This record gives sequence, structure tokens and C-alpha cells, in this order.
Amino acid sequence: MSADQHTDQYTGHRTDRTADHPQAPAPRDRPRPGHSPTGSSSTTVALKHTGPAERAAVVDLAAIRHNVAALRSWVQPSALMAVVKADGYGHGAVPVARAALDAGATWLGVAHVSEALDLREAGISAPLLAWLHTRDTPFGRAVEENIDLGASGWELEPIAAAAQRLERPARVHLKIDTGLGRNGATLEDWPHVVARAAELQESGLIRVVGIFSHLAVADEEEREAETDEQLDVFHGAVETARAAGLHPDVRHIANTPGILDRPDSHLDLVRAGLGIYGLTPFAGRPASDFDLRPAMSVTTTVAQNKAVGPGHGVSYGYRYRTTAATRLALIPLGYGDGVPRTAIAAPVSIGGRRYEVAGKIAMDQFVVDLETMDESAAPVGAGVELFGPKSGITADEWASAAGTINYELVTRIGSRVPRIHVDTQPGEDTGAPTGPGR
Repeated sequence: MSADQHTDQYTGHRTDRTADHPQAPAPRDRPRPGHSPTGSSSTTVALKHTGPAERAAVVDLAAIRHNVAALRSWVQPSALMAVVKADGYGHGAVPVARAALDAGATWLGVAHVSEALDLREAGISAPLLAWLHTRDTPFGRAVEENIDLGASGWELEPIAAAAQRLERPARVHLKIDTGLGRNGATLEDWPHVVARAAELQESGLIRVVGIFSHLAVADEEEREAETDEQLDVFHGAVETARAAGLHPDVRHIANTPGILDRPDSHLDLVRAGLGIYGLTPFAGRPASDFDLRPAMSVTTTVAQNKAVGPGHGVSYGYRYRTTAATRLALIPLGYGDGVPRTAIAAPVSIGGRRYEVAGKIAMDQFVVDLETMDESAAPVGAGVELFGPKSGITADEWASAAGTINYELVTRIGSRVPRIHVDTQPGEDTGAPTGPGR
């Protein structure tokens, strides 16, 4: 085995360290052979030539690239920021960031400076914004690494102090609270914030690169009047900043629902989060309506198949009992892996057939009632997909069963479930990373 390869301790898959390992980054401006922004290249993990994993979240980087290209087509000539916070919404921040940049994203966005530093350490040099800070945020490291910093007011002083120590200006995006009520300066504080920012810029300690905010209800299309109000507040805040002598390069407020449904919110830059992972922000409107492809599949194999009689209890609390003689299949994923405990009756695909979760999901496992006594139904080792393109089961369906949203579902998949990054050809199956499949 070469020095650039290793075998994953959980999956047994051999992977290239240069594909997604932060200690051996691939320069982002070096194109991969055979690659095009909306096309694909060979698989980055040799799924079909190594042993299967016990469980996996398989992420298709070709889908990420496709989605970024699709979203860019909605917003041109505005630039696109790919949001890769929370480890790329659970998909793997570094490989997702590289795929997004390959497909034409020109910015990256994260919540925390620590996340931004991980991307820099992986060799990613693209413009990068981090916007959620505490008193302990390493502003000096951010300035050193050319990381743009969101600021709502108080952050300006420690950012300026770090810039003064380092004798280089910090790049700042000022945030106005247009109604969401999270971070961002209030309308009352905004004139003071922009005045202080102008003073710091004049002294050479900061450069105000952007002004931004965040939409609250753009995913609820019937509430467009409230989005109109937010946009009006935002434009007024930009004019106040300009009157104070600030002339930012980029104004940005649009998230994925804004990208897809509010072209008047696109401005200079949009921040695409959920959409780049192929998930829809709208209830009742599937991702396919917007030419978006889900990038993640969560897979495992059947761990046990046994016959039981009628009236047999299933899982804690006996919220489910069999109604007839049947076979029960045991699936080795649970809430310890990020599968929602409350997702009773969520769909599951076993051997290409759809079933439902029976009873409560436990920490490490859940049960499916096969509703048959046929021993060949879902044998031990049969491939299982909780959600993903192969089965057609969506993260939205699991989210609905759990009473949550698709954002949370993909983000919460835990570290016990290794991420396996593949890069498929159009129409190509990702293989069977968690068993032989059926």
C-alpha cells in the first residue's frame, strides 16, 4: 500500500488520502482528469473491490457538483457561497467543499472559525466566511488565514485588536437583523455599528467586504409579505452603511429557499446550504422539482431474521405487537447513530422492497416486521437503505415520521456511521458499501 493510501478502520475500504484527508490536500485549482462541473469522474472509494462496511452514509460528490451547477443556473450573475457548516450538513465538509468549488461555487460559508480553520488546513484557499462567534473565538487565527468574519457589533473590537497585533486588516461582513432575531445588529444599533466599522476601516484595521442578513420564512411561500419586509429593511440598512462611507463588495441575504423562489433576494451573492445536498426547503415540493439530487444514502445490512408468533412485543414499551405469525428483521442502526428515536413507522428498503419501522427505535438498532414467514425475505446480510436515491426513500419521509425537518435528519447522522465518498458516472450505481444488496 502506498504512503498516500490507507484502509478505513471502520469500513475496510481503501481510500486516497488526497481525496478527503486534511493532511494531504489536493489544490483546488488542479482539475481532476475527466472531470467537468456537472459531470463526474471515477469513484473515490473502491466500494466494489473491497469488503463491505457494517453501516455507512454514502455521499455522491457528483450529486453535490450537479446541485451546485443547478443552483448557479438559478442565480447568475450572482455569485454562490456553498455553506458547509456542521461538517457539510453531515456529508463531510472538506470533500463537499472541493466538489462545490469544482462546480463553480466561489465562496464557502461556515458557522464557526474552527470549521473554517479545518478547511484552510485541508489546503482550501477559496474565500471563506465564518459568522457565529463567542468571546473565545480565535480571531487572530482567522485574520492570519484570510478568513472573512461576520460581525454584529461587539465582535468589531476584538477583530480590530487581532488585526492590529498582526499588522494586517481583517475582512469583515456586517450583519443586520432584519427580523429573524438571532445574531445581527438591531435597527437601533445599526447606525452605531456602521459608524464604528467606518472608523476602523479608515484606520486600516478592517475592510468591510460585505453586508448580510438571513431570511426567516422564505421556505413558506404563502408568507411572501414578511420576506418583502425583510428585504426592505435590508436595503435600507445597506443605504445607511453607504452613507457612513462603507461600500461593500457583496450584499447577501438569500438562502436556498430565497435562491429558488425569490430572485429579488439574489443580489451580489447567495448562500446555498440545504440545496447543495439535494434536499428541498419547501413542504410538498420535492427536490426533483428544482433539478436537485439527494447526495446522501444511509445504508446497512440485516443483522438478524427470526420467526415469531402473533402478539409478540417489539422494542421498548411494546408500542408494536405482531398481529400474526411473522418474521422480524433486525437493523443495526439506532439513535446512537443519529437515527431519530421518534421515527416510528418510517420507511426502510430491504432487498428493493419497502417496509416500515416497527416499534421504538433503540440506541443501536430497530426492528422491521416483514409480514411474512418466508425465510428468504430479508435474510441476514441483505442490503438495507434507510433513505437514498437507490430506494427512492427521501430524507423528507424520515423527517416527517420523526416530526422534524430534512436538514436535521442528515446533519445528525453520527460518527459511528462512516462517510464514504463516491463520485459516480451519470446513472451509475454507487455499489453496495454495506453488503451485497439484493
